[in-house]
Amino acid sequence: MSEWTTLVDAEQLHAALGRDDVIVLDARASLGSAGAAEAAYREAHVPGARFVDLECDLSDHARGEGGRHPWPSSERFCEVLQRWGVRPSDQVVAYDAGDGALAAARVWFMLRALGHRRVAVLDGGMARWAALGLPLDQQVPRPQRSEYEAGFDDARLLDAEAVQQHLAGGGTLVDARAAERFRGEVEPLDRVAGHVPGAINRPYARNLRDGRFKPAQELADEFGGALGDARPRDVVVMCGSGVTACHHLLAMEHAGFQGAKLFTGSWSGWLEEPQRPVARGD
Repeated sequence: MSEWTTLVDAEQLHAALGRDDVIVLDARASLGSAGAAEAAYREAHVPGARFVDLECDLSDHARGEGGRHPWPSSERFCEVLQRWGVRPSDQVVAYDAGDGALAAARVWFMLRALGHRRVAVLDGGMARWAALGLPLDQQVPRPQRSEYEAGFDDARLLDAEAVQQHLAGGGTLVDARAAERFRGEVEPLDRVAGHVPGAINRPYARNLRDGRFKPAQELADEFGGALGDARPRDVVVMCGSGVTACHHLLAMEHAGFQGAKLFTGSWSGWLEEPQRPVARGD
């Protein structure tokens, strides 16, 4: 039986639909447009897919800190997995509207950080699925509640203080935001523009070509050039709120660079303490 742990093609997923161990998650997210993602899901989705809400299922806003999308506790996320009917042995496939950044890669990394190996992102997402003329559905499944208990690998989840220590020790921090946001020229979401001093910029869009991930070897060459001698486990990735940064974690693992970490609060979490330094420019 096939096992997908990073990416899966639409054709492969289509052939596997109906398998008892395959769980499909629709993680389309529309930042700043409440309800739009669920409306799109109800209009059409991959048959059998469960809807994933970035704000409610993949974040814990009750925490009151941790950036715009606070990382939830493992207990809270396991409760969500139980509601979706996901079992520890299941093959999970997450997709979003297209490139994986909002928010299929977040689903992927949350499950991987929980120790769930058999999880992948649908390469090209809903956009490629629809372009191929593959079946769509409006029926909302009612999954049977599952049992799921596990804990996050906290060593891969860093807060702002841990990131400061990481940089002070010579570690690498990669910012996945667009170059103009990194340089501080624009900031559409957070109260201050700029980046964490010492970070390097690689926009997540560089992982893609024509809406799909680049081949593994090409990504390996690019990340190897960007990271230099840094080992993957000495690399932390960030973005605006810890969502699109997961795209880098997925791309790196697909390229064979395993073990990188996430700055969960990312730029919005960094700004929660006004005294933290801000850099601008390249």
